[in-house]
Amino acid sequence: MYIADKKAAEASNSNILSFSQLWLRYFAYWPLFVLLLVVAAAAAWLYLWHTPPMYESEAKILINDEKKGSEDSKSVEAFTLLDPKKIIENETEVVQSRTLVDKVVKDLSLYAPVYEQHKFRSTPAYTTSPIKIEASDLAAITETGKISFTYDSMQSVVNIGSNKYALNSWVSTPMGLLKFTNNAHYMPGASNSYYFQLVNPKKITFDIQDRLKVASVSKLSTILDITIKDAVPQRGDDILNSLLDNYNKQILNEKNALAANTLGFVQQRLNSVTKNLDSIEARIQSYKSSNTAVDIGTQGRLFLENVSSNDQKISDINIQLAVLDNVQAYVESKENSGGIVPSTLGVNDLVLSQLVNKLYETELEYEKIKNIEGANYPTVIALVDQIQKLKPSILENIKSQRQSLEASKTNLATTNNSYSQSLQSIPEKERQLIDINRDQAIKNSTYAFLLQKREETALSNAANVTDNRIVDLAQSSVLPVSPKGTMIYGIFLAAALVLGITLITIKETFSSKVLYRYEIESLTKFPVVGEIAYEKAKTPFVTKDGRASFVSEQFRQLRVALSFLSRNSKKKKILITSSIPGEGKSFIATNLALTLAATNKRVVLVELDLSNPVISARFNTNAAYGVTDYLQLQCKEGQLAVKTNENDNLFIISAGSRVNNPSELLDSDKIGDLIKYLEITFDYVIIDTPPVNLVTDAYLLSAYCDVTLYIVRHNYTQKLLVQRIEGNNKISKLKNIAIVFNGVHARGFVKNGYGYGYGYGYTYNDRRNEKFAS
Repeated sequence: MYIADKKAAEASNSNILSFSQLWLRYFAYWPLFVLLLVVAAAAAWLYLWHTPPMYESEAKILINDEKKGSEDSKSVEAFTLLDPKKIIENETEVVQSRTLVDKVVKDLSLYAPVYEQHKFRSTPAYTTSPIKIEASDLAAITETGKISFTYDSMQSVVNIGSNKYALNSWVSTPMGLLKFTNNAHYMPGASNSYYFQLVNPKKITFDIQDRLKVASVSKLSTILDITIKDAVPQRGDDILNSLLDNYNKQILNEKNALAANTLGFVQQRLNSVTKNLDSIEARIQSYKSSNTAVDIGTQGRLFLENVSSNDQKISDINIQLAVLDNVQAYVESKENSGGIVPSTLGVNDLVLSQLVNKLYETELEYEKIKNIEGANYPTVIALVDQIQKLKPSILENIKSQRQSLEASKTNLATTNNSYSQSLQSIPEKERQLIDINRDQAIKNSTYAFLLQKREETALSNAANVTDNRIVDLAQSSVLPVSPKGTMIYGIFLAAALVLGITLITIKETFSSKVLYRYEIESLTKFPVVGEIAYEKAKTPFVTKDGRASFVSEQFRQLRVALSFLSRNSKKKKILITSSIPGEGKSFIATNLALTLAATNKRVVLVELDLSNPVISARFNTNAAYGVTDYLQLQCKEGQLAVKTNENDNLFIISAGSRVNNPSELLDSDKIGDLIKYLEITFDYVIIDTPPVNLVTDAYLLSAYCDVTLYIVRHNYTQKLLVQRIEGNNKISKLKNIAIVFNGVHARGFVKNGYGYGYGYGYTYNDRRNEKFAS
């Protein structure tokens, strides 16, 4: 007795399988999946063991963005006269520029990495090596392989082969001029062998730039978040801290250069004014000594006050003209290079100051991006065009201001001339003294103005610190950020499952043989009325004596299915054929006959595969006559049927003696007479015929039968042969075709299970005599 579960889901013609069917389909190959999963787990472990863990270091810096930052207070502005304005997008590129990263590589000697050699792998020895290596000429570095060394702490020497090199001094080695120094990060540990390599600094720079990420914290924020992943946490921290340090140094150097240029210009003007003052004071002293001039009248004082005011204005105009000359010379002499802009102190026109500052900032940005991206970069070309447009605007502004200043100067001079005419009544001596005093007042005013500007510039230079603020110094993560063990194991195990499914699917998808029932149903319109599982048995009689097995039960189901075919016929004449030899038609015919005979029906099994008769040999009958003898008129119909030893209701008609023309014999009317006789005498007539692709016997005999059982064998019959059944049947008819799927093996590594992996499965238990669904 058997217990069978319903199929998880019927596979449709469109090959859509339910989850249960997929499980049964691939579970049959579970040892393969177990092997692949074990291999994947081992591969994941090796990958994690061989791949150094990566830690992420992070630092933050606040940028003084002119578009996003708050306005400086008046008290702060006095100390930030020399601060260039910044845009956070530009500073993002500057921070990760090749120029700054090159300095980091040089400062930290990253071009000479030291490694610790273990038994099966090497690890970076940035903190475990007692020494670090520096090269004298980075441009002359030649890449080397592994250079093993040892360190003698007692003598403070490095041993490379037979050579010994002292620390803290430049020494000549086969690798070039090198210096070995103590490693400030050295943490003594287990003694291992070390080696170092010399790598092209450009490669290290590009590698750091690839791992370096610089981005604004948010759209409205001026804080840059700088991160880098590195196998050594301390090295990642050092790279970021060195990068920030070099960035700030670059800004300070620019400010210092601007301050030096401004102080130089002011000092030059002071020296010139000082000489003029000395000359005027000498004139006053000489004049008073020779002319005994002591006091000036009231009219003279009033005149002096008015003229002094005008002269002060003329002096201011002259200073502004001098500044304009310097600015004009600067604009006309520059060739887009980021030099230092001359001071615009004394010029009251804000537009000119803004244009000059704009030109200065544009040229600085041009130099930065040009060094990073090259002269042909689109942004660089755009900046050149912007510079060329700014210069004419500045020159036009200077020209306009010069014309205005010259006009004002002319007006003031004219006014002073009118005052001079009014002084004709003043004694000549007093007038000369007033002229001298007027010159002195002008120079004193100019001198005081220059002193003020020099002090302001010196004060700003004294407070010259970077306007950026480091929010967070570099700090590495406590745990590695990659590789993630869980993710790696998940990826490898998932890949193993996908690989297993892919291999099985490819193997079966590209198979030219029939593996699934739904393939038969998709290739032909004829129904599948039975499925017979493969059973490895010593006897061909798997249904003998009511044997309790799964295959015998399937033959009983086939017997029931036959009752629904050709219902109008009281007698059943069943023809059994196949496409090619080896598909098990004789096995089906034999056991189907035994199954029908077990119901107390008289069954005759006719061996009409005259080319390859095997049934009579299986039943071990010693019939005197056979079909060929009857067709050659050597015997009567009643002399052919022989009772078998397996069942009293089962009779065999053998093929008879061998003939050379079996097809011609079967084409006679005598075969029809024989089948009519058998139909009257027996309840079931089962005819075993040759494969239809070899001879036409089955087509000749089908006309006398009620049903044709067409045998298709699992993993043996070609799909093309099944597809041709309909086409062949249009030419030569086989009557009432029904297909039997024979020899269905358990897939994969499943034992004692029918159909596992084909969308359903059964397991038989002899002890309980039950059918188990799976």
